[in-house]
Amino acid sequence: MLLIFEKSFMHTSEILEKINRLRKELSIHNYQYYVMAAPSISDFEFDKMLEELIQLEKAHPEFYSPDSPTQKVGGAINKNFENFTHQYPMLSLGNTYSEDELRDFDQRIIKQLGHSDYEYVCELKFDGLSISLHYENGLLIRAVTRGDGSKGDVVTDNVKTIKALHTCLQGNYPASFEVRGEIFMHRQAFDRLNKQREEEGEPLYANPRNVASGTLKLQDSADVAKRPLDIYLYQLIEKTETIKTHADSLTAMKAWGLKTSEHTKTCSNIEAVFNFINYWDRERKNLSYDIDGVVLKINDYHQREELGFTAKSPRWAIAFKFKTEAACTQLLSIDYQVGRTGSITPVANLQPVLLLGTTVKRASLHNANEIERLDIRVGDYVFVEKGGEIIPKITGINLDKRNQDTPPLQYITHCPVCQTELVRNEGEANHYCPNEVSCAPQVVGRIQHFIHRKAMDINGLGDETIQLLYENNLVHNIADLFDLKYEDVVKLDRMADKSAQNLIVGIKEAVKIPYQRVLFGLGIRYVGETVAKKLAAHFKTIEQLQEANFEALVAVDEIGERIAASIIDYLQNPYHTEQIARLKAAGLQFENMEKEKVMESALLAGKAVVISGVFSQYSRDEIKHMVEINGGKNASGITGKTDYVVAGENMGPAKLEKAVQLNVPILSEKEFLELIGKPTTQSLF
Repeated sequence: MLLIFEKSFMHTSEILEKINRLRKELSIHNYQYYVMAAPSISDFEFDKMLEELIQLEKAHPEFYSPDSPTQKVGGAINKNFENFTHQYPMLSLGNTYSEDELRDFDQRIIKQLGHSDYEYVCELKFDGLSISLHYENGLLIRAVTRGDGSKGDVVTDNVKTIKALHTCLQGNYPASFEVRGEIFMHRQAFDRLNKQREEEGEPLYANPRNVASGTLKLQDSADVAKRPLDIYLYQLIEKTETIKTHADSLTAMKAWGLKTSEHTKTCSNIEAVFNFINYWDRERKNLSYDIDGVVLKINDYHQREELGFTAKSPRWAIAFKFKTEAACTQLLSIDYQVGRTGSITPVANLQPVLLLGTTVKRASLHNANEIERLDIRVGDYVFVEKGGEIIPKITGINLDKRNQDTPPLQYITHCPVCQTELVRNEGEANHYCPNEVSCAPQVVGRIQHFIHRKAMDINGLGDETIQLLYENNLVHNIADLFDLKYEDVVKLDRMADKSAQNLIVGIKEAVKIPYQRVLFGLGIRYVGETVAKKLAAHFKTIEQLQEANFEALVAVDEIGERIAASIIDYLQNPYHTEQIARLKAAGLQFENMEKEKVMESALLAGKAVVISGVFSQYSRDEIKHMVEINGGKNASGITGKTDYVVAGENMGPAKLEKAVQLNVPILSEKEFLELIGKPTTQSLF
C-alpha cells in the first residue's frame, strides 16, 4: 500500500509540475504576443500548449487557479453591465501644462503643511482607461470602471481576460482591499489590430485609448480576450499597519503579484520633479505605449490626510501634462487610395517633417467632409500632430502662408484607378467605387482578404502571389482560385515546381475550412471574424443566411442595422451569388457542422444561474454545460433576476453577501446535481 501511495503521489506531483510549467510558459508567450507584439512561437504551437493545459486542468480540478492562462480566454456574455457605487469616489486629478502653476502647487503644499519636509512620488500618466479592482482573500472579485466618479460599470469578466493581470495574488496581502490603475494598449499591438481591421475592410481606430475604452464595454468577454490590453496599477486604497507611504504601497503591490510601472521616482523637492518631467518629455517616444504627462503625489499618507480634498480632486496630487508635439509643413499633393471594399481615402503627401522621433511624410485626410472642414488646398502650409502619439493628422492651416491664388480643392468624382463614377451612400462620410468586378485594387484586395490567415489560410498563397496571378490574367475573383491548375501557375515568374505543387495542394485543402471562416473570407463589408462566427452559429447554412430578411438579421446578437443592410446588399448581388455557387461547387463548406447541444430536460427553463467557486465533482465549464442542456442560462453577476447561485469552495464573499441580500437561493454542488437529477461523479467530457 505504501508503494502504491508513493507512486500515486509522485504521479500527482509530476502533473502539477507540468501544469505549472505550461502556465508559466504560456504567460511568457502571452506577454511577448500581446504586450511586446513580438511572438516567439507560432499560433499553432501556442494553441497546442493551451489545449494541453486545458485538458490537464479539466482532468485535475484540484489544481484550479483563477490566474491560469486558461482563465483568460473569456466567454461570459453581459448585455447590461451592473452599476457599482465606489466606496471612495474616483476623483479626477487637477492638471496643468504650466511650469509656473506646478511651482504654485508646490508652494500651496508648503503653506498647508507648514514645512517643506515632504516627498513627491512621480509616476507616468498613462493614456488609457481608469479601473478599480477589488480583491478578497487574494482573489479578484470585482472590476469597476470610473463611470461618473461616484459609480461605474462592473466589467469583471472582461478585465479578467487581460493577460498581464494577476487575478490570484501571492504573499502577505490584506484580506480585503481595493487597488486602482489604468488599462491601455501598446502601440505595436494597436497597429496590428488596425492592420487586421484594414484587411477586413473595417474603419481604422483613431488611437489606443479609444480602443481600450471600447473594448471594456464589449458584451462578450471572449471578444475582449482577443484584444491586446495591458494594465498598470498605481494606487492602493486601503492602509495597513506596515504601509505608511505611497512608495511602500507600490513595493507591496508588486510583491503581491500586481503589475506596477517601473518608471516611478521619489523626489524630495520640486526641482527633482522637473528633472523627472523633462526626462520623460524627451524619452516618451521610446516607450511602447502612450503617456500624456507625469503625476505627482505626496508620498506620506498622514500628510495626504492633512492636505485633504476639494470637491473634485485631491489636494495632495496633480498631473503635469505634456504639450502635444506639432509641426508646420507644406502639403505637396493628395493621393486617393482605393480599399478592397471600394472605400476612397484621401492621403496628404507632405514635405517630410520630424515628429516625436519619426519622419512624417503622409497623413490621412479621412474623407471629403474633413477636407471641406479644413478648407485645405494643395500648396498650403499645414499643422501636423500625431493623434494619440501615433497617427499623423492635419489639425489646421497656416493661412498667413497661403497663396491667395490657390483654388479650393475639388474632391474627385471618379475612381482614380478605373474611372468609374463614385457613389456616396446616405448617412456615410466615405465615397465608394462601385466597380468591384474590375477595379484592380478591389479585386486584388478581396482575393487577398479571402486567403487571410483567419479566413481560408491557403498554404502556398500570399499577397504577392495573388498580385502575380491577377497580373497574369489567371484570377479575377475568389472563385477563380479553385479553377487554377498546376500547368497554369508553374510557368509564372518566381514560381518553382515545388511552389506550384504546394499552391495547388493548398487550394484543394481549403475545402476543410469551416463555414464561419469561409463566411468571413467572402469579405462582406462590416462582417469581421466575430460577426461571421455569430452569423454561422445562428444561420446554420448559407441558404438560411441568403433567405434571412432585415428583421431576422438584426435579431441576431450584435448584428446592427448597418451590418444587416450590408449583408442583404451583398447576398442579393447576382455577382456574389454566382461566386458563392461556384465556391459551393468547388466543395467549400457553407454549412455549420458543429453539433447542436442535446437538451436533457427543461428543468431550468427560463432560469438565470450564476456559477461561483471551485467544485469537487465537476469543473465550472461542466456545470455551466449542465445548466444549458437543462434549459437554463448562465449569468455572470448576481442581480434581482438571478434564480440560483451554485456555490463551490472559495466563492467570493461579496457575491455571497449579495445573494443573501437579494434572497437568491444558494445551492451546493450536490444540491444542484440533485435539482437536475444527476447525482453522479461521471465526467461530461
